Amino acid sequence: MAMPSSLLWAVDIFGRVYTLSTVGQYWELCKDTQLEFKRVSAVKQCCWGIACDHQVYTYVFSGDVPIRYQEETYENQRWNPVGGFCEKLLPSDRWQWSDVSGLKHQQLDSFTLPSPHWEWESDWYVDENIGGEPTEKGGWTYAIDFPSTYTKDKKWNSCVRRRRWIRYRRYKSRDIWAKIVSHDDPDQLPDPFNDISIGGWEITDEPLGRLSVWAVSLQGKVWYRENVCHHNPEGSTWSLITTPGEVVQISCGPYDLLWATLWEGQAIVREGIDRNNPQGISWSIVESPSSENGIMHVSVGVDVVWCVTKDRKVWFRRGVNSHNPCGTSWIEMVGEMMMVTVGLNNQVWGIGSDDRAVYFRQGVTPSELSGKTWKAIVSGRESDRSQTGSSTSLLSAGCFFTDDIQNQTNAVIQGDADTSSDTELPSVPMNLANTPPMGAAASRSGNSTGNQMAEIRANLTVDPLDSDQGEASVASTTNKKASVEMHESSTNPNPSAELRWTNIDLKEAQKHPVLSVSTFAETSSLSSLGVFSVGAEEQYGADEHPVWAWVSGGGCLVDLHSPLKWFTVSSGLSSSVQSLALSITPAQTAAWRKQIFQQLSERTKRELENFRHYEQAVEQSVWVKTGTLQWWRNWKPHKWMDVRVALEQFTGSDGMRDSILFIYYMYYEEKKYIHVFLNEVTIIVEVLNEAKHSFALYTPERTKQRWPIRLAATTEQEMHDWLSLLNMSCCESRRIQGPPSHHAIWSVTCKGDVFVSEPSPELEAGPQLMPCDQMFWRQVGGHLRLIECNNRGVVWGIGYDHTAWVYTGGYGGGFIQGLASSADNIYTQSDVKCVYIYENQRWNPVTGYSSRGLPTDRYMWSDASGLQECTKINTKPPSPQWSWVLPWSQDNERLCATEALGKGTSWLHVGTDQPFISISIGAFYQVWAIARDGSAFYRGSVSPKKPAGDCWYHIPSPQKQKLKQVSVGRTSVFVLDKNGNLWYRQGITPSYPQGSTWDHVSNNIRKMSVGPLDQVWVIADKVQGSHSLSCGTVCHRTGVQPMEPKGLSWDYGIGGGWEHVTVRGNATAASRVTVHDNSDENPAVSKDLEDEESKGKTEHSKTPLMVSENQELDRHAVNC
Repeated sequence: MAMPSSLLWAVDIFGRVYTLSTVGQYWELCKDTQLEFKRVSAVKQCCWGIACDHQVYTYVFSGDVPIRYQEETYENQRWNPVGGFCEKLLPSDRWQWSDVSGLKHQQLDSFTLPSPHWEWESDWYVDENIGGEPTEKGGWTYAIDFPSTYTKDKKWNSCVRRRRWIRYRRYKSRDIWAKIVSHDDPDQLPDPFNDISIGGWEITDEPLGRLSVWAVSLQGKVWYRENVCHHNPEGSTWSLITTPGEVVQISCGPYDLLWATLWEGQAIVREGIDRNNPQGISWSIVESPSSENGIMHVSVGVDVVWCVTKDRKVWFRRGVNSHNPCGTSWIEMVGEMMMVTVGLNNQVWGIGSDDRAVYFRQGVTPSELSGKTWKAIVSGRESDRSQTGSSTSLLSAGCFFTDDIQNQTNAVIQGDADTSSDTELPSVPMNLANTPPMGAAASRSGNSTGNQMAEIRANLTVDPLDSDQGEASVASTTNKKASVEMHESSTNPNPSAELRWTNIDLKEAQKHPVLSVSTFAETSSLSSLGVFSVGAEEQYGADEHPVWAWVSGGGCLVDLHSPLKWFTVSSGLSSSVQSLALSITPAQTAAWRKQIFQQLSERTKRELENFRHYEQAVEQSVWVKTGTLQWWRNWKPHKWMDVRVALEQFTGSDGMRDSILFIYYMYYEEKKYIHVFLNEVTIIVEVLNEAKHSFALYTPERTKQRWPIRLAATTEQEMHDWLSLLNMSCCESRRIQGPPSHHAIWSVTCKGDVFVSEPSPELEAGPQLMPCDQMFWRQVGGHLRLIECNNRGVVWGIGYDHTAWVYTGGYGGGFIQGLASSADNIYTQSDVKCVYIYENQRWNPVTGYSSRGLPTDRYMWSDASGLQECTKINTKPPSPQWSWVLPWSQDNERLCATEALGKGTSWLHVGTDQPFISISIGAFYQVWAIARDGSAFYRGSVSPKKPAGDCWYHIPSPQKQKLKQVSVGRTSVFVLDKNGNLWYRQGITPSYPQGSTWDHVSNNIRKMSVGPLDQVWVIADKVQGSHSLSCGTVCHRTGVQPMEPKGLSWDYGIGGGWEHVTVRGNATAASRVTVHDNSDENPAVSKDLEDEESKGKTEHSKTPLMVSENQELDRHAVNC
């Protein structure tokens, strides 16, 4: 059975808050990194802290059940002989709006949110139940008089009635630090706080969810937070608790144990704490264990008390229980600490006074509450930013460093020491400036250096998630090596004879003389390595082991029978090797880079001359990038969860580069991962999400499922970094680079992002047709509404402001930088988009037109269809690249964004009877157009010598349909009407190019494009996958042949969120063969299509592209 997970909280000297899980191995940085904290106090469900601004904050964990609070008020009425029940009450009656007792006046508009961390879930509504039974419509309950017993039945003597109004508010600030807003009288506000402690949730017969929060102000006063419970996680007001002196620190246990430390060095104990009086009754004073050094810090658990005196000695209080909270006597423990903290089952942690590392007290059991020995927690920190490194290049560069560079770094690779001692030694920092050079180390240690280098080469392949661990591991063993060498030269010439601690290390206070530090030198106690002073904190950089200022174990439950991962680290690179880039100035970095580059160039020339006769070899290397993202998990309930990602890129012996993306996540306290080969990824696309900077990865299988891998970054820049890197890795895996070819297929998402795919001849014909979902799409910089192209490489587009743009042949731009972007032909693009929302009103006989509609009406603010609510507040720009330019007006609102530019040319005006909305030119100069009224036109006599033609021929539209788009291929003409129906023009011949009739092909179509070889591609409105429904999907018409120009069936490709596609440039011809329908191979093809195909050749062309009419849009569907 897996150990349940709980968290140990800690604050480093920079004010950053970290958590360490009992089933984890890394310190994880708290999500909200904008605040800096001094102290925190945690329980299982939440954590309270004091920031550096002396303000109190609370961090409430999210859960499946929201935190909701029910506000209620009662509407009271009295019966009047003239008008019946009315709002006029007698002077002796209660208020018209009151609480349940009738003594407090409570109108509906008098209720406000207690803080910005709450939000209303709904408006006020009437509770139509009494005692679990439904009342009559209106929710009224009746009685003879106020107050009395109310019933749902109206009787002849029912003179008064009342009904209850309910409104719910929800606590929204979860998984973030929420500032505690004080509503106290300004004259009664507490001073800035200096310490805080929470507990008391296990007090006997305590209401479930109640919490005791105690705080100490800078003036030494103690305050208690009232009404902190599950439904009110931030409490209501602060109450002042009188104390016998000035308090400097306080500690509250999970039960009724509360101790505090006075300025004079004594401890005070709160007595009389129970469920009816959680604040307690009185204080009792406990003297310090040492008359010379008073108590500096105290921490309590279930029935134990630990303290630290001003000389950093650690003490345990004996005889503490619920009947005697003061205990009997003090016992001194071995070790020196800055502070200690006690957990849920009396487990103890501390921060060492010398090295500021976190220590865990081993051997604490119900029968031995004081434990046996301290053990350092050597867990590394999860990197709060992406880290990139190449093990191969690090080794090759490191081996080529000359002596002058090695002398500048003064780094030495230390070996591993004996780690057999039960008592773990604290990590001793090595001053890199005082370590001898590598040559001197080798001369003294003999063969040890050779063994160390062999270990380094063996450990160069590092798990991307364990890089921090490897650093901590080697640093710890290096420090132990230094410690052992120190003992060898002093008191212990034989390191193998070092004592193993097995018994408890404690002594009775005031009965024996206090032993000096040197007494414990041979026992590897904490004091024997006191070489780190408080003033030496500056030498620790961001990448070295953390220096802790505070730790809280109040919410940490350690299972005595389950092993912890805090004390072992995976092998990795030596800390000396990893510290090459630490603590150096930019000038030094630039000089070193230049020098290393010159030396590498010289070595390359020398090796090429000396080994020219050898066969060329390809270096096999591994390159890793790691980071922290969020992942939209696969199982229900679907939600975002924090994951660790690692992109591993390797070069094979054939010189081919390939990459694998690993996503590590926790599933019911078990660490798991999924992986994706980037040579299988078909597209990486940014997803529009108001609250997340997210993107999606598709593979052929996930395209069928309509369920991509969705990842989100904390910032837009981090998302763009990952997008650029992943796109480049996908292109390298497929050996695709440079601008698109002349035959490329172009598409545009609903956000305006431009994607391009290189077509294969097997898409249209061949012995084995290539499924559409296996096409690889890569992003090209730019922002457009639609694109058209030809097979000569000319590509034009139209922006949202109806401006024409031409493709310059460059590629990349935007977030696609570096090797994935061209250096020229990249310009700035601007675009303007008009956003329309509609205000709807209904006429009322009393007030006229108003914003109060019927329940069946559309939203009062909506889109043009009325099905989607669109208000001024929730209407956001399409992406972060857009910004509002003008405020809302009665006709439009504009946005502006920037990205790539082109040029125009001269045009000859062609007269028309009415405005046109679509036009297309075929391979034999057929010009078809669609007018604004939905009718079709054909231009006659168009030729190279006469491109303008001579006249327009009106073509009747399909019956009762208005057309919106036309596309002409080599011989085929397809049109699309405003209801999403696709039509084919029958009877087109050279002698009669206008054709004869329209033949219906399919429905559920947004856009379509016909290629120069009569290929048919469309954007389908809705396509059902095996997991989800997608809107805006690229689909390909299969089976298109000269004798079957309408094709046979649909092949579903990438989606959703696509708005436009063009195959006008795809003139890649293939051998014509008989094509059989592959709907059996494509699970996305519906059963309806198979039934249609059984009706013969004529019916094949009418296969619809549709989903079930009663299919609702999945709210988890991905729409870009």
